[in-house]
Amino acid sequence: MNNSDTDKDVVYSETIDFGDKNKAKEDVEEENRVIRGTLTRLEEESAVLREMFHSTSVELNNLKKPALLVADVVTCRSDKAIVRLPNGNKFYSYIHTEVKDLRPGDSVLIDQKSLNVVEKIDMGLSFDVEKFVILDKPKESWKEIGGLKKEIEEVKEVIELPLQKPELFEKVGIHPPKGVLLYGPPGTGKTLLAKAVANSTGATFIEVVGSELVQKFIGEGAKLVKDIFTLARTKAPTIVFIDEIDAVASVRMDNGTSGEREVNRTFMQLLAEIDGFKHLDNVKIIAATNRPDILDQAIIRPGRLDRLIEVGLPDEEERMEILKVHTERMNLQKVKLKELVAMMDGFSGAEIKAVCTEAGYCAIREERESVTHDDFIKAIDEVKIEEEEDMKGFFG
Repeated sequence: MNNSDTDKDVVYSETIDFGDKNKAKEDVEEENRVIRGTLTRLEEESAVLREMFHSTSVELNNLKKPALLVADVVTCRSDKAIVRLPNGNKFYSYIHTEVKDLRPGDSVLIDQKSLNVVEKIDMGLSFDVEKFVILDKPKESWKEIGGLKKEIEEVKEVIELPLQKPELFEKVGIHPPKGVLLYGPPGTGKTLLAKAVANSTGATFIEVVGSELVQKFIGEGAKLVKDIFTLARTKAPTIVFIDEIDAVASVRMDNGTSGEREVNRTFMQLLAEIDGFKHLDNVKIIAATNRPDILDQAIIRPGRLDRLIEVGLPDEEERMEILKVHTERMNLQKVKLKELVAMMDGFSGAEIKAVCTEAGYCAIREERESVTHDDFIKAIDEVKIEEEEDMKGFFG
């Protein structure tokens, strides 16, 4: 072997370039990190999709199931019960083993095909009655009521005082009145008094109109009244405000249509709830009407609506207080309130408020930022004209 061949086979490490191999190794590691990150993201997305598929499948299966019927239990006999549907039909049905403590009067769900009891529900209060509970208390306060000083004191004594200081009545040894009846012409502040009571007390406030208690089918109105007072006792202290009570508590007739007889049944249930075997405890009743002359004497006797408070038309001093309440936030310019009060003789509180609103419109039409005395005079004339036209239309 020649020396020249030996020289060609010898290679020194300093002359080898390892940069390409290191770069290739880094590229492989980076690619592996990207692949691992992609796999992790795909696994997470797959889990989310599986959860969405499961929930959608469950919802779809529920939609395919037939609806359950709502019924009332009449009697129970071990694993069987007689249930009554809303249409009045009765069935002798089996009770599912998971349904426990079933009693007559409970509401249950039954299968459409087999008519067997599959679940017990509590729908008597939550679905039909809780809609009457006022969650957002009215903003009206006692200070915002003009006049009616005597009426306010009586309402406070009967409704507010027993709820806030019941120990006073225990020391004296008397039972406070159960409720009051506010009566008088329209627009005199009857509903406003009830709103102020709801604002001033921390009690639960249930508002219902008398016509809402009259239902279509026999017994539904009486059941609604019963559920309302059951809810009131549950959430005591409670104030039950029945507006336009004459719709359900008018004088009962010996002869009448089936609708009138149903109204009488509802009214008798109302009487039983106010003064029956179940004590009202901390439940107070406020009723309001424009027609006290047509009310049945049974509702206004002592022991039911004990206090009858007349809310009449305001006198001159009270009209001044009402006018000051409604003009407190108005931008007035040279307005003589005494002259305006004298011109509004016979006006109710609602009509005085209408005058203030109409006077504000007069200023807005002329693009003014203040209300003048002439605006109020025009507004008074406008309200008088509307009142006269309403009376002509009423009497023909």
